[in-house]
Amino acid sequence: MDVEILSRLQFALTIAFHYIYPPLSIGLGLLLVLMEAIYLRTRDPLWQQITRFWVRIFGLTFAMGVATGIVMEFEFGTNWAAYSRFVGDVFGSALAAEGIFAFFLESGFLALLLFGWDRVGPRVHFLSTVMVCLGAHFSAIWIVVANSWMQTPAGYHLVGTPPHVRAEITDFWAMVFNPSSMDRLTHTVLGAWQAGAFLVLSVAAWYLLRGRHLPFARASMKLGLVVALFASLASLVTGDLSARGVARNQPVKLAALEGVYPANEPAGLHLFGWVDERAGRVIGPQIPGLLSWMIHDDATRPVPGLDAVPPGDRPPVNLTFQAFHLMVAIGMGLIGLALLGTLLLRRGRLFRTRWLLWLFVPAVLGPQLANQLGWTAAELGRQPWIVQGLMRTRDGLSPSVGAGAVMVSLALFTVVYALLFVLFLFLLDQKIRHGPRADDLAASGQRA
Repeated sequence: MDVEILSRLQFALTIAFHYIYPPLSIGLGLLLVLMEAIYLRTRDPLWQQITRFWVRIFGLTFAMGVATGIVMEFEFGTNWAAYSRFVGDVFGSALAAEGIFAFFLESGFLALLLFGWDRVGPRVHFLSTVMVCLGAHFSAIWIVVANSWMQTPAGYHLVGTPPHVRAEITDFWAMVFNPSSMDRLTHTVLGAWQAGAFLVLSVAAWYLLRGRHLPFARASMKLGLVVALFASLASLVTGDLSARGVARNQPVKLAALEGVYPANEPAGLHLFGWVDERAGRVIGPQIPGLLSWMIHDDATRPVPGLDAVPPGDRPPVNLTFQAFHLMVAIGMGLIGLALLGTLLLRRGRLFRTRWLLWLFVPAVLGPQLANQLGWTAAELGRQPWIVQGLMRTRDGLSPSVGAGAVMVSLALFTVVYALLFVLFLFLLDQKIRHGPRADDLAASGQRA
């Protein structure tokens, strides 16, 4: 393999592994705020026991997110030095904002969240929970802003002469509110809320099936269903807005996501299929005119296709198509699961419907897979550009780093991350098997 493919594989590995944890932190952060707010309102000690249990899970995911995120910062300088010089002014401001408004806020209040139960009052502790939750969300804001600028650059001009050209910010807020940032941010945050909600649902369903911690499990499942249903349904809205934005700003990506090849014809929506890139067609069922209607509100309007794009400027169409359609399929499955669970809960049958509880246990993987596939489709769909229309991916590499060095570091990262993942699963399993602590319930009852 050449150095470009190896460097892309290495960054894909490190960011995919890292991206397991921030969605969980963001989603659990929201749920912790809701759990502790219910406790403060009702003074029911069960809700403090629930909050304390999930705070421990949050601490584990936060630690793993920090440990795995640091690596990517160094990769920008080692593997992607030319890219870092080009976007340094833009990314420097966004990542500095993340450090000031997100990381310091989140980590500053984390000690109170984890260890302040018996040292500060309930309202001060709740404030720390809110601040940690806000910090996790602020982190998502600035990372998505930086990545969205790569998709739809705005608020900049180019300075220097080739090969030392770089992008320089001329309008900070135009950079922040670039054409794709808000659509992508809302969709990303909702995906994170689903990740947190389905983790809570998975653990609660497991306890119900095992006949353990039943009050804890029933209460957790009710709250998890509320968040899961809202986030899943809202993702439909933000997904539609994102698709319309891609149609306006990145028509080549849209064509790859949906396998559209005719240059200027109305386009149908493929339900699933396989893209024959040589023949320029998708093998699979489609609904004629539906994509045109979803994008333009008119089934007869044309959608630009890949036939109008030179082969060297096309993304890997089949990989992009499959990642996008698998994400959509998982998202629809999560909506169905949340709707069915809510319906049975309202009818008083959920906790006795064991086959559905068994579905909820592995459903924790659904948001994780959908989030990974969504990012994969977004990043593959803009290829061969690392910054859309400004810099190609191959031009962002470090000229002094060879394929051998990247291959060795890729192998080492794979081993280390595999060990970290095993450790994470072991610790998570231990916390879940132990379950909520009885002394948390007794202590909170005494203070209440």
